[in-house]
Amino acid sequence: MSMLLIGITLFTQGCVSLKKPDDNRSSAALNQLVIAEPLSINVKSEIAIARLSEVINHVKISDEQKAQLYYDRGVLFDSVGLRALARIDFSQALKYNASLTDAYNFLGIHFTQLTEFSQAYDSFDSVLELDPAHEYAHLNRGIALYYGDRPVLAAQDFNDFHYKQSDDPYRLLWLYLAEHDIDPVLAKEKLKERASQVDERTWAKQVIYLFLGEISQEMFISELTNNVQSNKALTDRLCEAYFYLGKYNQIIGYEGAAVNFFKLSLSTNVYEFVEHRYARLELDLMQTKKVLSPVLNK
Repeated sequence: MSMLLIGITLFTQGCVSLKKPDDNRSSAALNQLVIAEPLSINVKSEIAIARLSEVINHVKISDEQKAQLYYDRGVLFDSVGLRALARIDFSQALKYNASLTDAYNFLGIHFTQLTEFSQAYDSFDSVLELDPAHEYAHLNRGIALYYGDRPVLAAQDFNDFHYKQSDDPYRLLWLYLAEHDIDPVLAKEKLKERASQVDERTWAKQVIYLFLGEISQEMFISELTNNVQSNKALTDRLCEAYFYLGKYNQIIGYEGAAVNFFKLSLSTNVYEFVEHRYARLELDLMQTKKVLSPVLNK
C-alpha cells in the first residue's frame, strides 16, 4: 500500500490556522495527515473514449443508439474529470433521445457544480417526471437545493433519499447538513437518533461521530487507514474524509482549515465521488462569500 504520513504545517502556521484568535486549544495533532497517491487517469477509459468516438463519427446508427453512445462517452469523460466535454455529450444525447433520464441527471449535477441552480432544478425535475422511482435524483436535487440556499426543500429531498436506505451513513450526513442550516440543535439530536441505524463496522460511522462531537478530529484522522489494503481504497476514503472534515471545520468556524481540507479532497482525483465534485464548489462558494484567506488568491 502506497501511502505517506507527512507534516502539513500550513494547518498551524502562516495565514491559515485552525485556531481562532481567542481559541487556545492546540491543533498540534493535526500536523500529521494521511496522504495517498492521487489516482491517475484509467488507460482503459481513454481507450474506450477513443472507440466510442470512432463509432459516433464513422458508423451509421439509429438516433437511439447514437444517444446511448453520447451518454456512455459523457460518463467516461466525467469519470476522468473532463466536465465540459461530458456536458456537451449529455446534451447531445438528449437531442437524439429526449427521454434519457440519466443524461438529465448528470446535466443537473454539472449545472449544480457551475452554480446554475435553476437549470439544475429543471434537470432533476425532468428526471423525476420521466422516472418517479429514480431515487438518486432526490439526492442530487437535494444537493442542488442545499447549495442554492434552500435548506428546507433540500432536507425534504434528502429525507426521501434517506428513507429508502436508512442505514446508509452518507444519506444521513447530507440530511444532517441541510437540517443543520435550519436548526443546528435539532439537527444534531436527529443525527444522534438516526445514527443508531448505521452499522458500527461501516467506516463512515466515524464521520457521524465526528459531527456529533463524540470523537475529536485528531482521533478521526488517526484512524483513517484502518482496514485499508490498497492505495485505491485509501484514496477513495481520503476523498470522503477530507471533504467531511472540511464541512465540519466550516460548521465550527475554522474557515482556513476547511479550505485546506477541501483542497486535500480535490487532490485525490477521485472525480466520480460526490465529495470530490462538491469540494470544488465549496471553495468557489467560500470565495464568493469572501471568507477565504488572502493567501488563496496569491
